[in-house]
Amino acid sequence: MWFLGLFFLTVGCFANDHEGKAVKLNGENFKASVEKKDHFIMFFAPWCGHCKRLAPTWEDLAAKYNDKDEVVIGQVDCTVETALCSDNDVTGYPTLKYFKVGSEAVERYRGPRDLPSLDNFIAKQQGKVEVAEESPQEATKDEENAAVLELNSENFNAKTAEGMFFIKFFAPWCGHCQSLAPTWEQLGKSLEHENRITIAKVDCTQSKSLCQEHSVKGYPTLLWFKDGKMVEKYQGSRSLDSLKEYVTKMAAKKEEPSEEDRIPEPTVDVVVELVEGNFENGISSGVTFVKFFAPWCGHCKNLAPVWEELGKKYIGNTSVKIAKVDCTKEDNRKLCTQQEIRGYPTVFLYKDGKKMSEYDGSRTLEDLVSFVGQYTTARDEL
Repeated sequence: MWFLGLFFLTVGCFANDHEGKAVKLNGENFKASVEKKDHFIMFFAPWCGHCKRLAPTWEDLAAKYNDKDEVVIGQVDCTVETALCSDNDVTGYPTLKYFKVGSEAVERYRGPRDLPSLDNFIAKQQGKVEVAEESPQEATKDEENAAVLELNSENFNAKTAEGMFFIKFFAPWCGHCQSLAPTWEQLGKSLEHENRITIAKVDCTQSKSLCQEHSVKGYPTLLWFKDGKMVEKYQGSRSLDSLKEYVTKMAAKKEEPSEEDRIPEPTVDVVVELVEGNFENGISSGVTFVKFFAPWCGHCKNLAPVWEELGKKYIGNTSVKIAKVDCTKEDNRKLCTQQEIRGYPTVFLYKDGKKMSEYDGSRTLEDLVSFVGQYTTARDEL
């Protein structure tokens, strides 16, 4: 019960953080709402750390736009609206998506999660002039038309925030770098019309801190980035064909959510944990095969993985439960005394609330299954 209390406390705290301007959407109002006006929506989970950090910025964004008639800043709690999030291909948290009225295409936001960047994204979706990161004087014609994007400490994070980047970290005096330079330019030219991938370079003699940040210890170092994060270091041949092959391979990789943002897979407890409070009810019907143990016991540790496999054997079988009782827990000591536990592990089989037999045979999976079978009918085994 303490766990459930903590869960609802966590959900409640997160919900309070979001009370304000952001519009709460759910399965009942979502479709009708996005058909009337543009929506920029955060799909989140209350336990998600990234979501908690984004929450105040998202409220600031909502305060700026939701009093106007331009776009609705909304949010969907995916721990409540599971079907709605599944329908919208939400595989990690937070997922930010822009829904444009009259368009079936939905634009996912992958950039920095600060207010100016979110503003720029909304402006771009609405067809307005995006706030420039550099003045026209700073962005020369040569830079705009260059096959290889020049990055430095000032523009690196903003430029690499979205998309895939293959970046050469180099020093002008380095002989290997000089040899690679024309090939790197050719690679850039070959991908000029590929909007998803950018070939770039960083001069480490000019951006020393940036190169140190990415653990560049030799030249040239070739790193692959995706959505602002370094994915891996390239270790292959530096021929044009090899580099092209690598780019093709990396571009084809399926996107996976980060560990922090990944939606947990539902788990099934294959072994039921019994305690004094639920023991009598737990053994009251069907066959219950119970292991009484102590965590420090060597024989118990050896039996543990086999007991888990035994539990898996009876998943879905409502007539058989595989269970365990930790006799070292203070609340269970009276229970273990009542059940006459004098050593670990002790394994008893109960049927319809009555103790039928103590198991003292081999502790192999096959023998344990065979023993349980002696107390189940053919109908139970189906």
